[in-house]
Amino acid sequence: MKKIALLAILSLTLTSCYHATHIVGNGPSGNAEVKGKNNYFIFGLAQGKQADTKAMAGGATDYKIEVEHSFVDGLLNVITFGIYNPTSVKVTK
Repeated sequence: MKKIALLAILSLTLTSCYHATHIVGNGPSGNAEVKGKNNYFIFGLAQGKQADTKAMAGGATDYKIEVEHSFVDGLLNVITFGIYNPTSVKVTK
């Protein structure tokens, strides 16, 4: 019975990773990266401070934006019981 309860809890808390890629213009021409965070609260229902991807691109017209839930982001989500849900943002120019 304890194993079933543990599996049920793990299946609800350890979800898959989220990853989204957006190409702006012709995509990145170099490998310069700028990283930031998006902050969400209460299972993602409330939005906190967001990374400004246009400012992170620094005036470039061709770049790539990647948004993902990294392992650390997911760990923070589990530790705070869904109160804090960060996502990592990476802009490659």
